[in-house]
Amino acid sequence: MGASQLLSSLSCEIKIIRAKNVELKTEGKLFVRCYLSAGNNQRVGVNSREISSNSDLFFDDSFCLECSGSEESIQRLMQERVVFELRWRSKVPVLGRVCKSRVLGRVEIPWASVFASKEMEIEKWVSMVSTGGSRIVDEDCKPPAVQVAMKVRIPERRRRGRVWEECGCMGGGGGRCTCVDADHIFALAVLEVVG
Repeated sequence: MGASQLLSSLSCEIKIIRAKNVELKTEGKLFVRCYLSAGNNQRVGVNSREISSNSDLFFDDSFCLECSGSEESIQRLMQERVVFELRWRSKVPVLGRVCKSRVLGRVEIPWASVFASKEMEIEKWVSMVSTGGSRIVDEDCKPPAVQVAMKVRIPERRRRGRVWEECGCMGGGGGRCTCVDADHIFALAVLEVVG
């Protein structure tokens, strides 16, 4: 990426608020795993904190991510989806090791729905599609649901560390700042005093 190419960035916040309709046959710990696109057909998994399956199912956990890259890479990211998985883990370790978790339900939310929403943020209950945790989940109940919030902020555009909106010239003048800012005025004042 050339030094004169504009960089784009996004600030993304994902909040896992609570769960409902989780009727378990076996006591354990619950958590939500989020899968986010990392580009190049790769994804990153982030786990919420674990809560007891006997609790009020209130997670109140959030993740903040800063993404930067070319305009094109940010546009590709905006076409991706966030995958949420409600997972269960036995609270009894086997041979002193933490047990693997099992997926109870899964849902995908496209980033496009966040960008299309008012203020580029959403908060809603999402019903999970069951993924076969029948030994753990009581299947006679409603499907598990998780209340999530997603927010996107687009910081001001930057070029080589300078915020165009700060100075007001918006990159006019062939890619160079054409206005005089406080630093320039101070330097001119010092030159006049010294000279």
